[in-house]
Amino acid sequence: MTFRRTVATLAILLLTAHAFADDAGSLPEAAETDVRLQADGKGWRLDLARVVDTRRPRVLLIGDSILNGYRQQVIDSLRGEAYVDTWVNPYCQSEYLNKLLAQVLAKGPYDIVHFNMGLHGWQPGRIKEGTFEPLTKAYVQVIRDTLPDAKIIWASSTPVTVKDQPTELNPDINPTIIEHNRMAAKVMGEMDVPVNDFYSILVDQLELARGDQFHWKPEAYRQLATAVTDSVRKQLPAQRAE
Repeated sequence: MTFRRTVATLAILLLTAHAFADDAGSLPEAAETDVRLQADGKGWRLDLARVVDTRRPRVLLIGDSILNGYRQQVIDSLRGEAYVDTWVNPYCQSEYLNKLLAQVLAKGPYDIVHFNMGLHGWQPGRIKEGTFEPLTKAYVQVIRDTLPDAKIIWASSTPVTVKDQPTELNPDINPTIIEHNRMAAKVMGEMDVPVNDFYSILVDQLELARGDQFHWKPEAYRQLATAVTDSVRKQLPAQRAE
């Protein structure tokens, strides 16, 4: 390869990377006012894979800071099979979230959308009474309207434990997590959306909780990553023809 072609190739790669960064950065900056619920990792963000082969399927993983714990393992496991984008965010059910979701889905098209939300909606008043199920249905409908051919998978929220006593479920917060999981599962049943039950995976393994109420040790994230990878792989379409 000549020097001129090498420089040109590098320039194209840099422009592509810059374009993806600008694309992800077009979303409003996310914030969480509850200091107990800050991002556990690199922060709230939309990370877009660099698509080289447009025939390969694309996957979008959506979740809160728990997604920070397993996202890279899923990306690595599906490398060569699918491009995996991740949207780590602090949102709960709302009309605002559903509008943001449409903006994120426009970064696709995606063949599979695997989503979770729940650890940022248990505080009184965050989700108006009587709106949880309708807003959750509307969320799924946004995906279907935007990506009519995409497969959708929902993941339940993980247990919440007592601070510094990780083997005990939090008596103030966890009942709300259970109820929200129940309502969301009801919606998924009505809308024929398969479920990845994160709660059931970890509730009998509270020794894997990290002790800060919400987050988990590496082994827990490995189990979630395996569950996500397996469920996504089952739904992956064949590689598109050129």
